[in-house]
Amino acid sequence: MGRYLARRLGQALVALFGVMTLIFFVQRLTGDPTYLLVPETATQADIEAMRASLGLDRPLLVQYGAFLADMARLDFGRSYIQNVPVIDIIASRLPYTLQLAGGALLVAFFIGVPLGVWMAVRRGHAEAKGFMGLVLAAQSMPTFWSGILMIMVFAVWNQWLPPSGAGGWKNLIMPSVALGLLSMATFARVARTSVLDELSKDYVRSARARGVTTGRLVRRHLLRNASIPVISIAAMEVSQLLAGAVIVETVFAWPGLGLLTVQSIVSRDFLVVQGVVLLGAFVTILLNFAADLLYSLVDPRIRLGGTS
Repeated sequence: MGRYLARRLGQALVALFGVMTLIFFVQRLTGDPTYLLVPETATQADIEAMRASLGLDRPLLVQYGAFLADMARLDFGRSYIQNVPVIDIIASRLPYTLQLAGGALLVAFFIGVPLGVWMAVRRGHAEAKGFMGLVLAAQSMPTFWSGILMIMVFAVWNQWLPPSGAGGWKNLIMPSVALGLLSMATFARVARTSVLDELSKDYVRSARARGVTTGRLVRRHLLRNASIPVISIAAMEVSQLLAGAVIVETVFAWPGLGLLTVQSIVSRDFLVVQGVVLLGAFVTILLNFAADLLYSLVDPRIRLGGTS
C-alpha cells in the first residue's frame, strides 16, 4: 500500500511538472501582454519600463526558473490586468464553477447510469432502442449548440428560464443540462455495455434458473459487478465537465473559472491562466487517484499495486 501510494504520488508530481512546463512556454507564444497594459500614447521607454516591472524583460529560462520557484511556494503571483493575487481571483470564481459542475454531474450520473441499466435490461424492446437513439443524439450534439438551443426555446420563446448570468436556482438549470448532456450519454452507454456484459455470464443464468427476479438480480449483483467501468469513466467525465465549463460558461455568461480563463487568454493574463490550468490538472490527477482506490473497494479481486 505504501509503495503504491508513493509511486502514484511520484507520477502525479511528474504530471504536474509537465503541465506547468507546457502551459508556461505555450502561453509565451501568444505574444507580449505588455502592449495590452500600456495606453496607446505610451512611448517605447514606457513599454520597456512596464515590461521590466512585470519581470518580462528577463531571459525566458530565468522567468521559467522563477516560475517554478513560485509554484514550489504555492505562490501563483498577481494578475497582470487586475493587480490582484491570482489565488484570490480563482477563489472568487471557483464556487460558481463548483455549482455548475455539481449540477451537471447530477444530470449526467443520476440520469445516465439508471438509463443505461434500464436499456440493458430492456434490450431488444422498441422503447430501449428509441432511448438509445436519443443517447446517441445527445452524445453527438456540441455543447455550445445545445446551450444555444435551450436559450432559444426556454428563455427567448417561452421565457421560462433566465437566458444567462448567475443568481437563483433557475439560472443553474440550463447550464447544468447543457454541460451534463454529453457526460450523461457517456454514462448511459458505458453502463449499458457493462450490464450487458454481466448479463451474459454464468452466475446470471444460474440466478435466473433459481427464480431470482430481474430487479433483485440487478440490485444485489449486477450493479456492483458492472460498476468498475462506470467508476473509470466517472473520473474522466468529471475532468471533462471542468473542461467543458469553458464553453458553457461563455455561452451562458456564467461567472466561473471557464469564463475567467477565456477572458484571461484574450487579455494575455498569463498568471491567471496558469493558475486555472494547474488547478484543473490537480483535480484531474486527484480524481484518477480516487478512482484507483475505489476499484479495490468495489471489487476485492483487485489489489493495489497490480497484484491479485
